[in-house]
Amino acid sequence: MLAAPAMAQDDVGKLQVKLLGTYVAPDGEITDVRTDIVGLPAATQTESSDNFVPTLAIEYFVTPNFSVETICCMTQHDVDATAGLPGAELVSDAKLIPATLTAKYHVDLGGVKPYAGIGATYFWWVDSEPGAGTVPLGVTRTTLSDEFGLVLQGGADIAIGTSGLGVTFDAKRYFVDTTARWYADNTLAIETEHKLDPWVISAGLSYRF
Repeated sequence: MLAAPAMAQDDVGKLQVKLLGTYVAPDGEITDVRTDIVGLPAATQTESSDNFVPTLAIEYFVTPNFSVETICCMTQHDVDATAGLPGAELVSDAKLIPATLTAKYHVDLGGVKPYAGIGATYFWWVDSEPGAGTVPLGVTRTTLSDEFGLVLQGGADIAIGTSGLGVTFDAKRYFVDTTARWYADNTLAIETEHKLDPWVISAGLSYRF
């Protein structure tokens, strides 16, 4: 009888897969203007659009309380001016893969297991297009720089029965910037630094085996 709890704990799988719906809410604020040969208004400011995407998370439990997790998803965002050129679209359909790895510590409260984590990310921009508001300025190409950043994470896994199935709630805060560049043919016309720092909120199903 004394050995039963330990045996049950040993039977818990080390791998957990999660299928999530994820809301991504980046900032997009300009923090520095490095190049401007087209005469942007001095008060120009920007924000990034939010996005809702499906996400796959894969988690490996090194011990019952410690795990590492990675996610797979792609988000798409526009960047619009909020001041200086209010309403002007500056970047269109920017597609981002936020490669992320976190280390998590779990607290076992029975059927509910809250956790906290910290990790690193690499924001990989796979495509971006000039916004409609930049085309009249002669812009022909737009790029966003790939960057490393920090991730903080918190959430909870809630078991449904004893089959390994559960529901999960997760929140991440990323701390990462990007450099945006607008080109007129081969000439760099505008270069700005942006704070992204998105909140990433997820909920969905989990299965541990």
